[in-house]
Amino acid sequence: MELSDFSVKTADGASQALADYSGKVLLIVNTASKCGFTPQYAGLEALHREYGPRGFKVLAFPCNQFGAQEPGDAADIANFCSLNYDVSFPVFSKVDVNGVHAEPLFTWLKAEAPGVLGTQGIKWNFTKFLLDRSGKVVDRYAPTVKPEALRTDIERLL
Repeated sequence: MELSDFSVKTADGASQALADYSGKVLLIVNTASKCGFTPQYAGLEALHREYGPRGFKVLAFPCNQFGAQEPGDAADIANFCSLNYDVSFPVFSKVDVNGVHAEPLFTWLKAEAPGVLGTQGIKWNFTKFLLDRSGKVVDRYAPTVKPEALRTDIERLL
């Protein structure tokens, strides 16, 4: 499997082929609106705006698996992201990132970039996966790693 093999659901339920992002450096993040890390939306948006013209894209996937911190529906999430953080990057349909109903994209990402001591489970919201232009997973970052700390890694891939 590779990134271009996956399709995901947009916030409005349409299918989005990830092959459409071929040739871009991607940061794929599981997000939540009511989390202590939610202010990272601002940092993600800053990276998206700064590096977007050079071929960088943030892809956000809301998830309600950690402390029920993303309880809203797609409209609530879109409204929150727009009003509070002026988000211009894609925010996809809400997904599970762990367990039997995990979005296949996240199952693949976790296998490609295991966490500490080889664990695959995502521990919390705002876990980040950085992919190069060929769709290869380059690194996985813990929720505590702020988006601005990724600048050097992103620039290296651009």
